[in-house]
Amino acid sequence: MDHQGEFRRAALELGIPDGEISRFRQHLRLSIGLSVGGSPPVGRFGGLPRLPVGMKWPSAGDIPLPLLLSVDCGALPGVDGFDLPADGTLLFFVNQEMDHEDSSGRYARVVYVPTGTETAVVEAPSSKCVREQLDVSAELRAELPLWLQEGEDEDWHEFWEDLDWEDMSPFQQQLVRYMECDLPHLHELRALAHDLWPSDAYVAIGGYADDEVINSIAEQTLAGREKAGKIPAIPIAKWHSHLEKEKHRMTSEWISLASEARVYEEYYTSFVIRHDDLAAARVDKALAVTNFVAP
Repeated sequence: MDHQGEFRRAALELGIPDGEISRFRQHLRLSIGLSVGGSPPVGRFGGLPRLPVGMKWPSAGDIPLPLLLSVDCGALPGVDGFDLPADGTLLFFVNQEMDHEDSSGRYARVVYVPTGTETAVVEAPSSKCVREQLDVSAELRAELPLWLQEGEDEDWHEFWEDLDWEDMSPFQQQLVRYMECDLPHLHELRALAHDLWPSDAYVAIGGYADDEVINSIAEQTLAGREKAGKIPAIPIAKWHSHLEKEKHRMTSEWISLASEARVYEEYYTSFVIRHDDLAAARVDKALAVTNFVAP
């Protein structure tokens, strides 16, 4: 289905200029929300994995990684610009407590099993690595980058609204001018997107990578370029502005592969991957970050 065309037609009916609609659509991404129950099932939370015959349960040394989620790629709704494999199964494993404490990535794994592969249900090395099995269904949901969102991150918007113009970085001022001058109907366009594709799903496949994850990748990238002499040393006073630009650039390079919603007093994990790695089914290149939400 032509989702972008559907959005354009609906926005034109509201009297919004076509040029502004096109600019907004550059930032609009659709993700696939997964919720417990519903029909038809497209995957499941927890349970035992079906893996290629002979493949052992993924582990980090002698620590088995619980199966967080498995999805049937062929059963998921298609999304423009999101190059999931057309068929086969994606399985997400993570020991959230260990992954939260260790940034090496060894406590998380994504496995892709192509259609036609001979598989078998793998028995768990320990009952501790088996989560309750729950079937999930899918629905589309609209997503925007953090700087275009409204009311979804109170801390972000309190920070944004409290900033005086002279206290903003040049990059922040550029974004404000863009929103005011190039997207004067931003509120209407944002509301339309969420009306067309509403969702309160617990897990999302695709969409924008979690801001904390992108922030971490951007910091490491800038620091690596400095150390390698590829860019001049960045003054401390200008570090934040450079970091914002790098994060903005990376939103087009990286995409969320799977992300859990934040729930107080619980761990949540985000898996992100570069667009080109996903298109080539190199899911072993995915990065995972687990956070804990304190009350």
